[in-house]
Amino acid sequence: MALQLAFEDTGTGPPVVVLHGLFGSGANWRSVARALAPHHRVLCVDLRNHGHSPWTDSMDYLEMADDVRALIARQGLSRPTVVGHSMGGKTAMALALTSPASVGNLVVVDIAPVAYADRFTPYVEAMRSIDAAATASRTEAQRRLAERLPDPATAPFLLQNLVSRNDHFDWRLNLAAIGISVPVLSAFPTALLGRRFTGPTSLIHGGASDYVAVADLESFEDLFPEFEVHTIEDAGHWVHAEKPDAFLIALRQALDRAAP
Repeated sequence: MALQLAFEDTGTGPPVVVLHGLFGSGANWRSVARALAPHHRVLCVDLRNHGHSPWTDSMDYLEMADDVRALIARQGLSRPTVVGHSMGGKTAMALALTSPASVGNLVVVDIAPVAYADRFTPYVEAMRSIDAAATASRTEAQRRLAERLPDPATAPFLLQNLVSRNDHFDWRLNLAAIGISVPVLSAFPTALLGRRFTGPTSLIHGGASDYVAVADLESFEDLFPEFEVHTIEDAGHWVHAEKPDAFLIALRQALDRAAP
């Protein structure tokens, strides 16, 4: 059964639905939403087990795509542009392939429809090792988390999920479900590999990111025949945060592509 996802709603005009990556939330995309708001209605969604959306024990890409399909239907959106980063990008691709009538324009940010090695388990384990309820301050939590992370620089991003509840801290993520789902989230549903989405599809990726290799571009061609690439030079995986101006130029170009 599809979950009723939380989202932030900004602006007016043709609809744009934005799906965040793992450990993120719709709030990470507020600056993009504000930039698009004069000409677009932008819905920044919290995917299941993230942000303010409901928790559940499972979270594969077909389930998450169905959550987004149901949100689009509830909001009465007519063939919106769906923008997805990383995990959100795989969710957006799964939605376009399973429910093409729900998507007018697809924008994938720094991810490919392929299986990746497990990059996420060390981050889940690091967050679960922190007893949030017993943590005295965010500064203490950041120090302890940074000590346990493969990349300490990601600690501030992850700590956006540490929230104050009554007199203690708690994680806003369903870390148990995410941890169990890491193998599924690292992969891409093989059941979708024979399908096609014929609407306009754009990949925006960071030139310095290792998430999209040249060989990965071929994986788009059979699934998304109307596929084009925008490379943001000197940007890594969080291309929208690292190079916001260049990202917005590429995103606006993608939004201008007309659905057939």
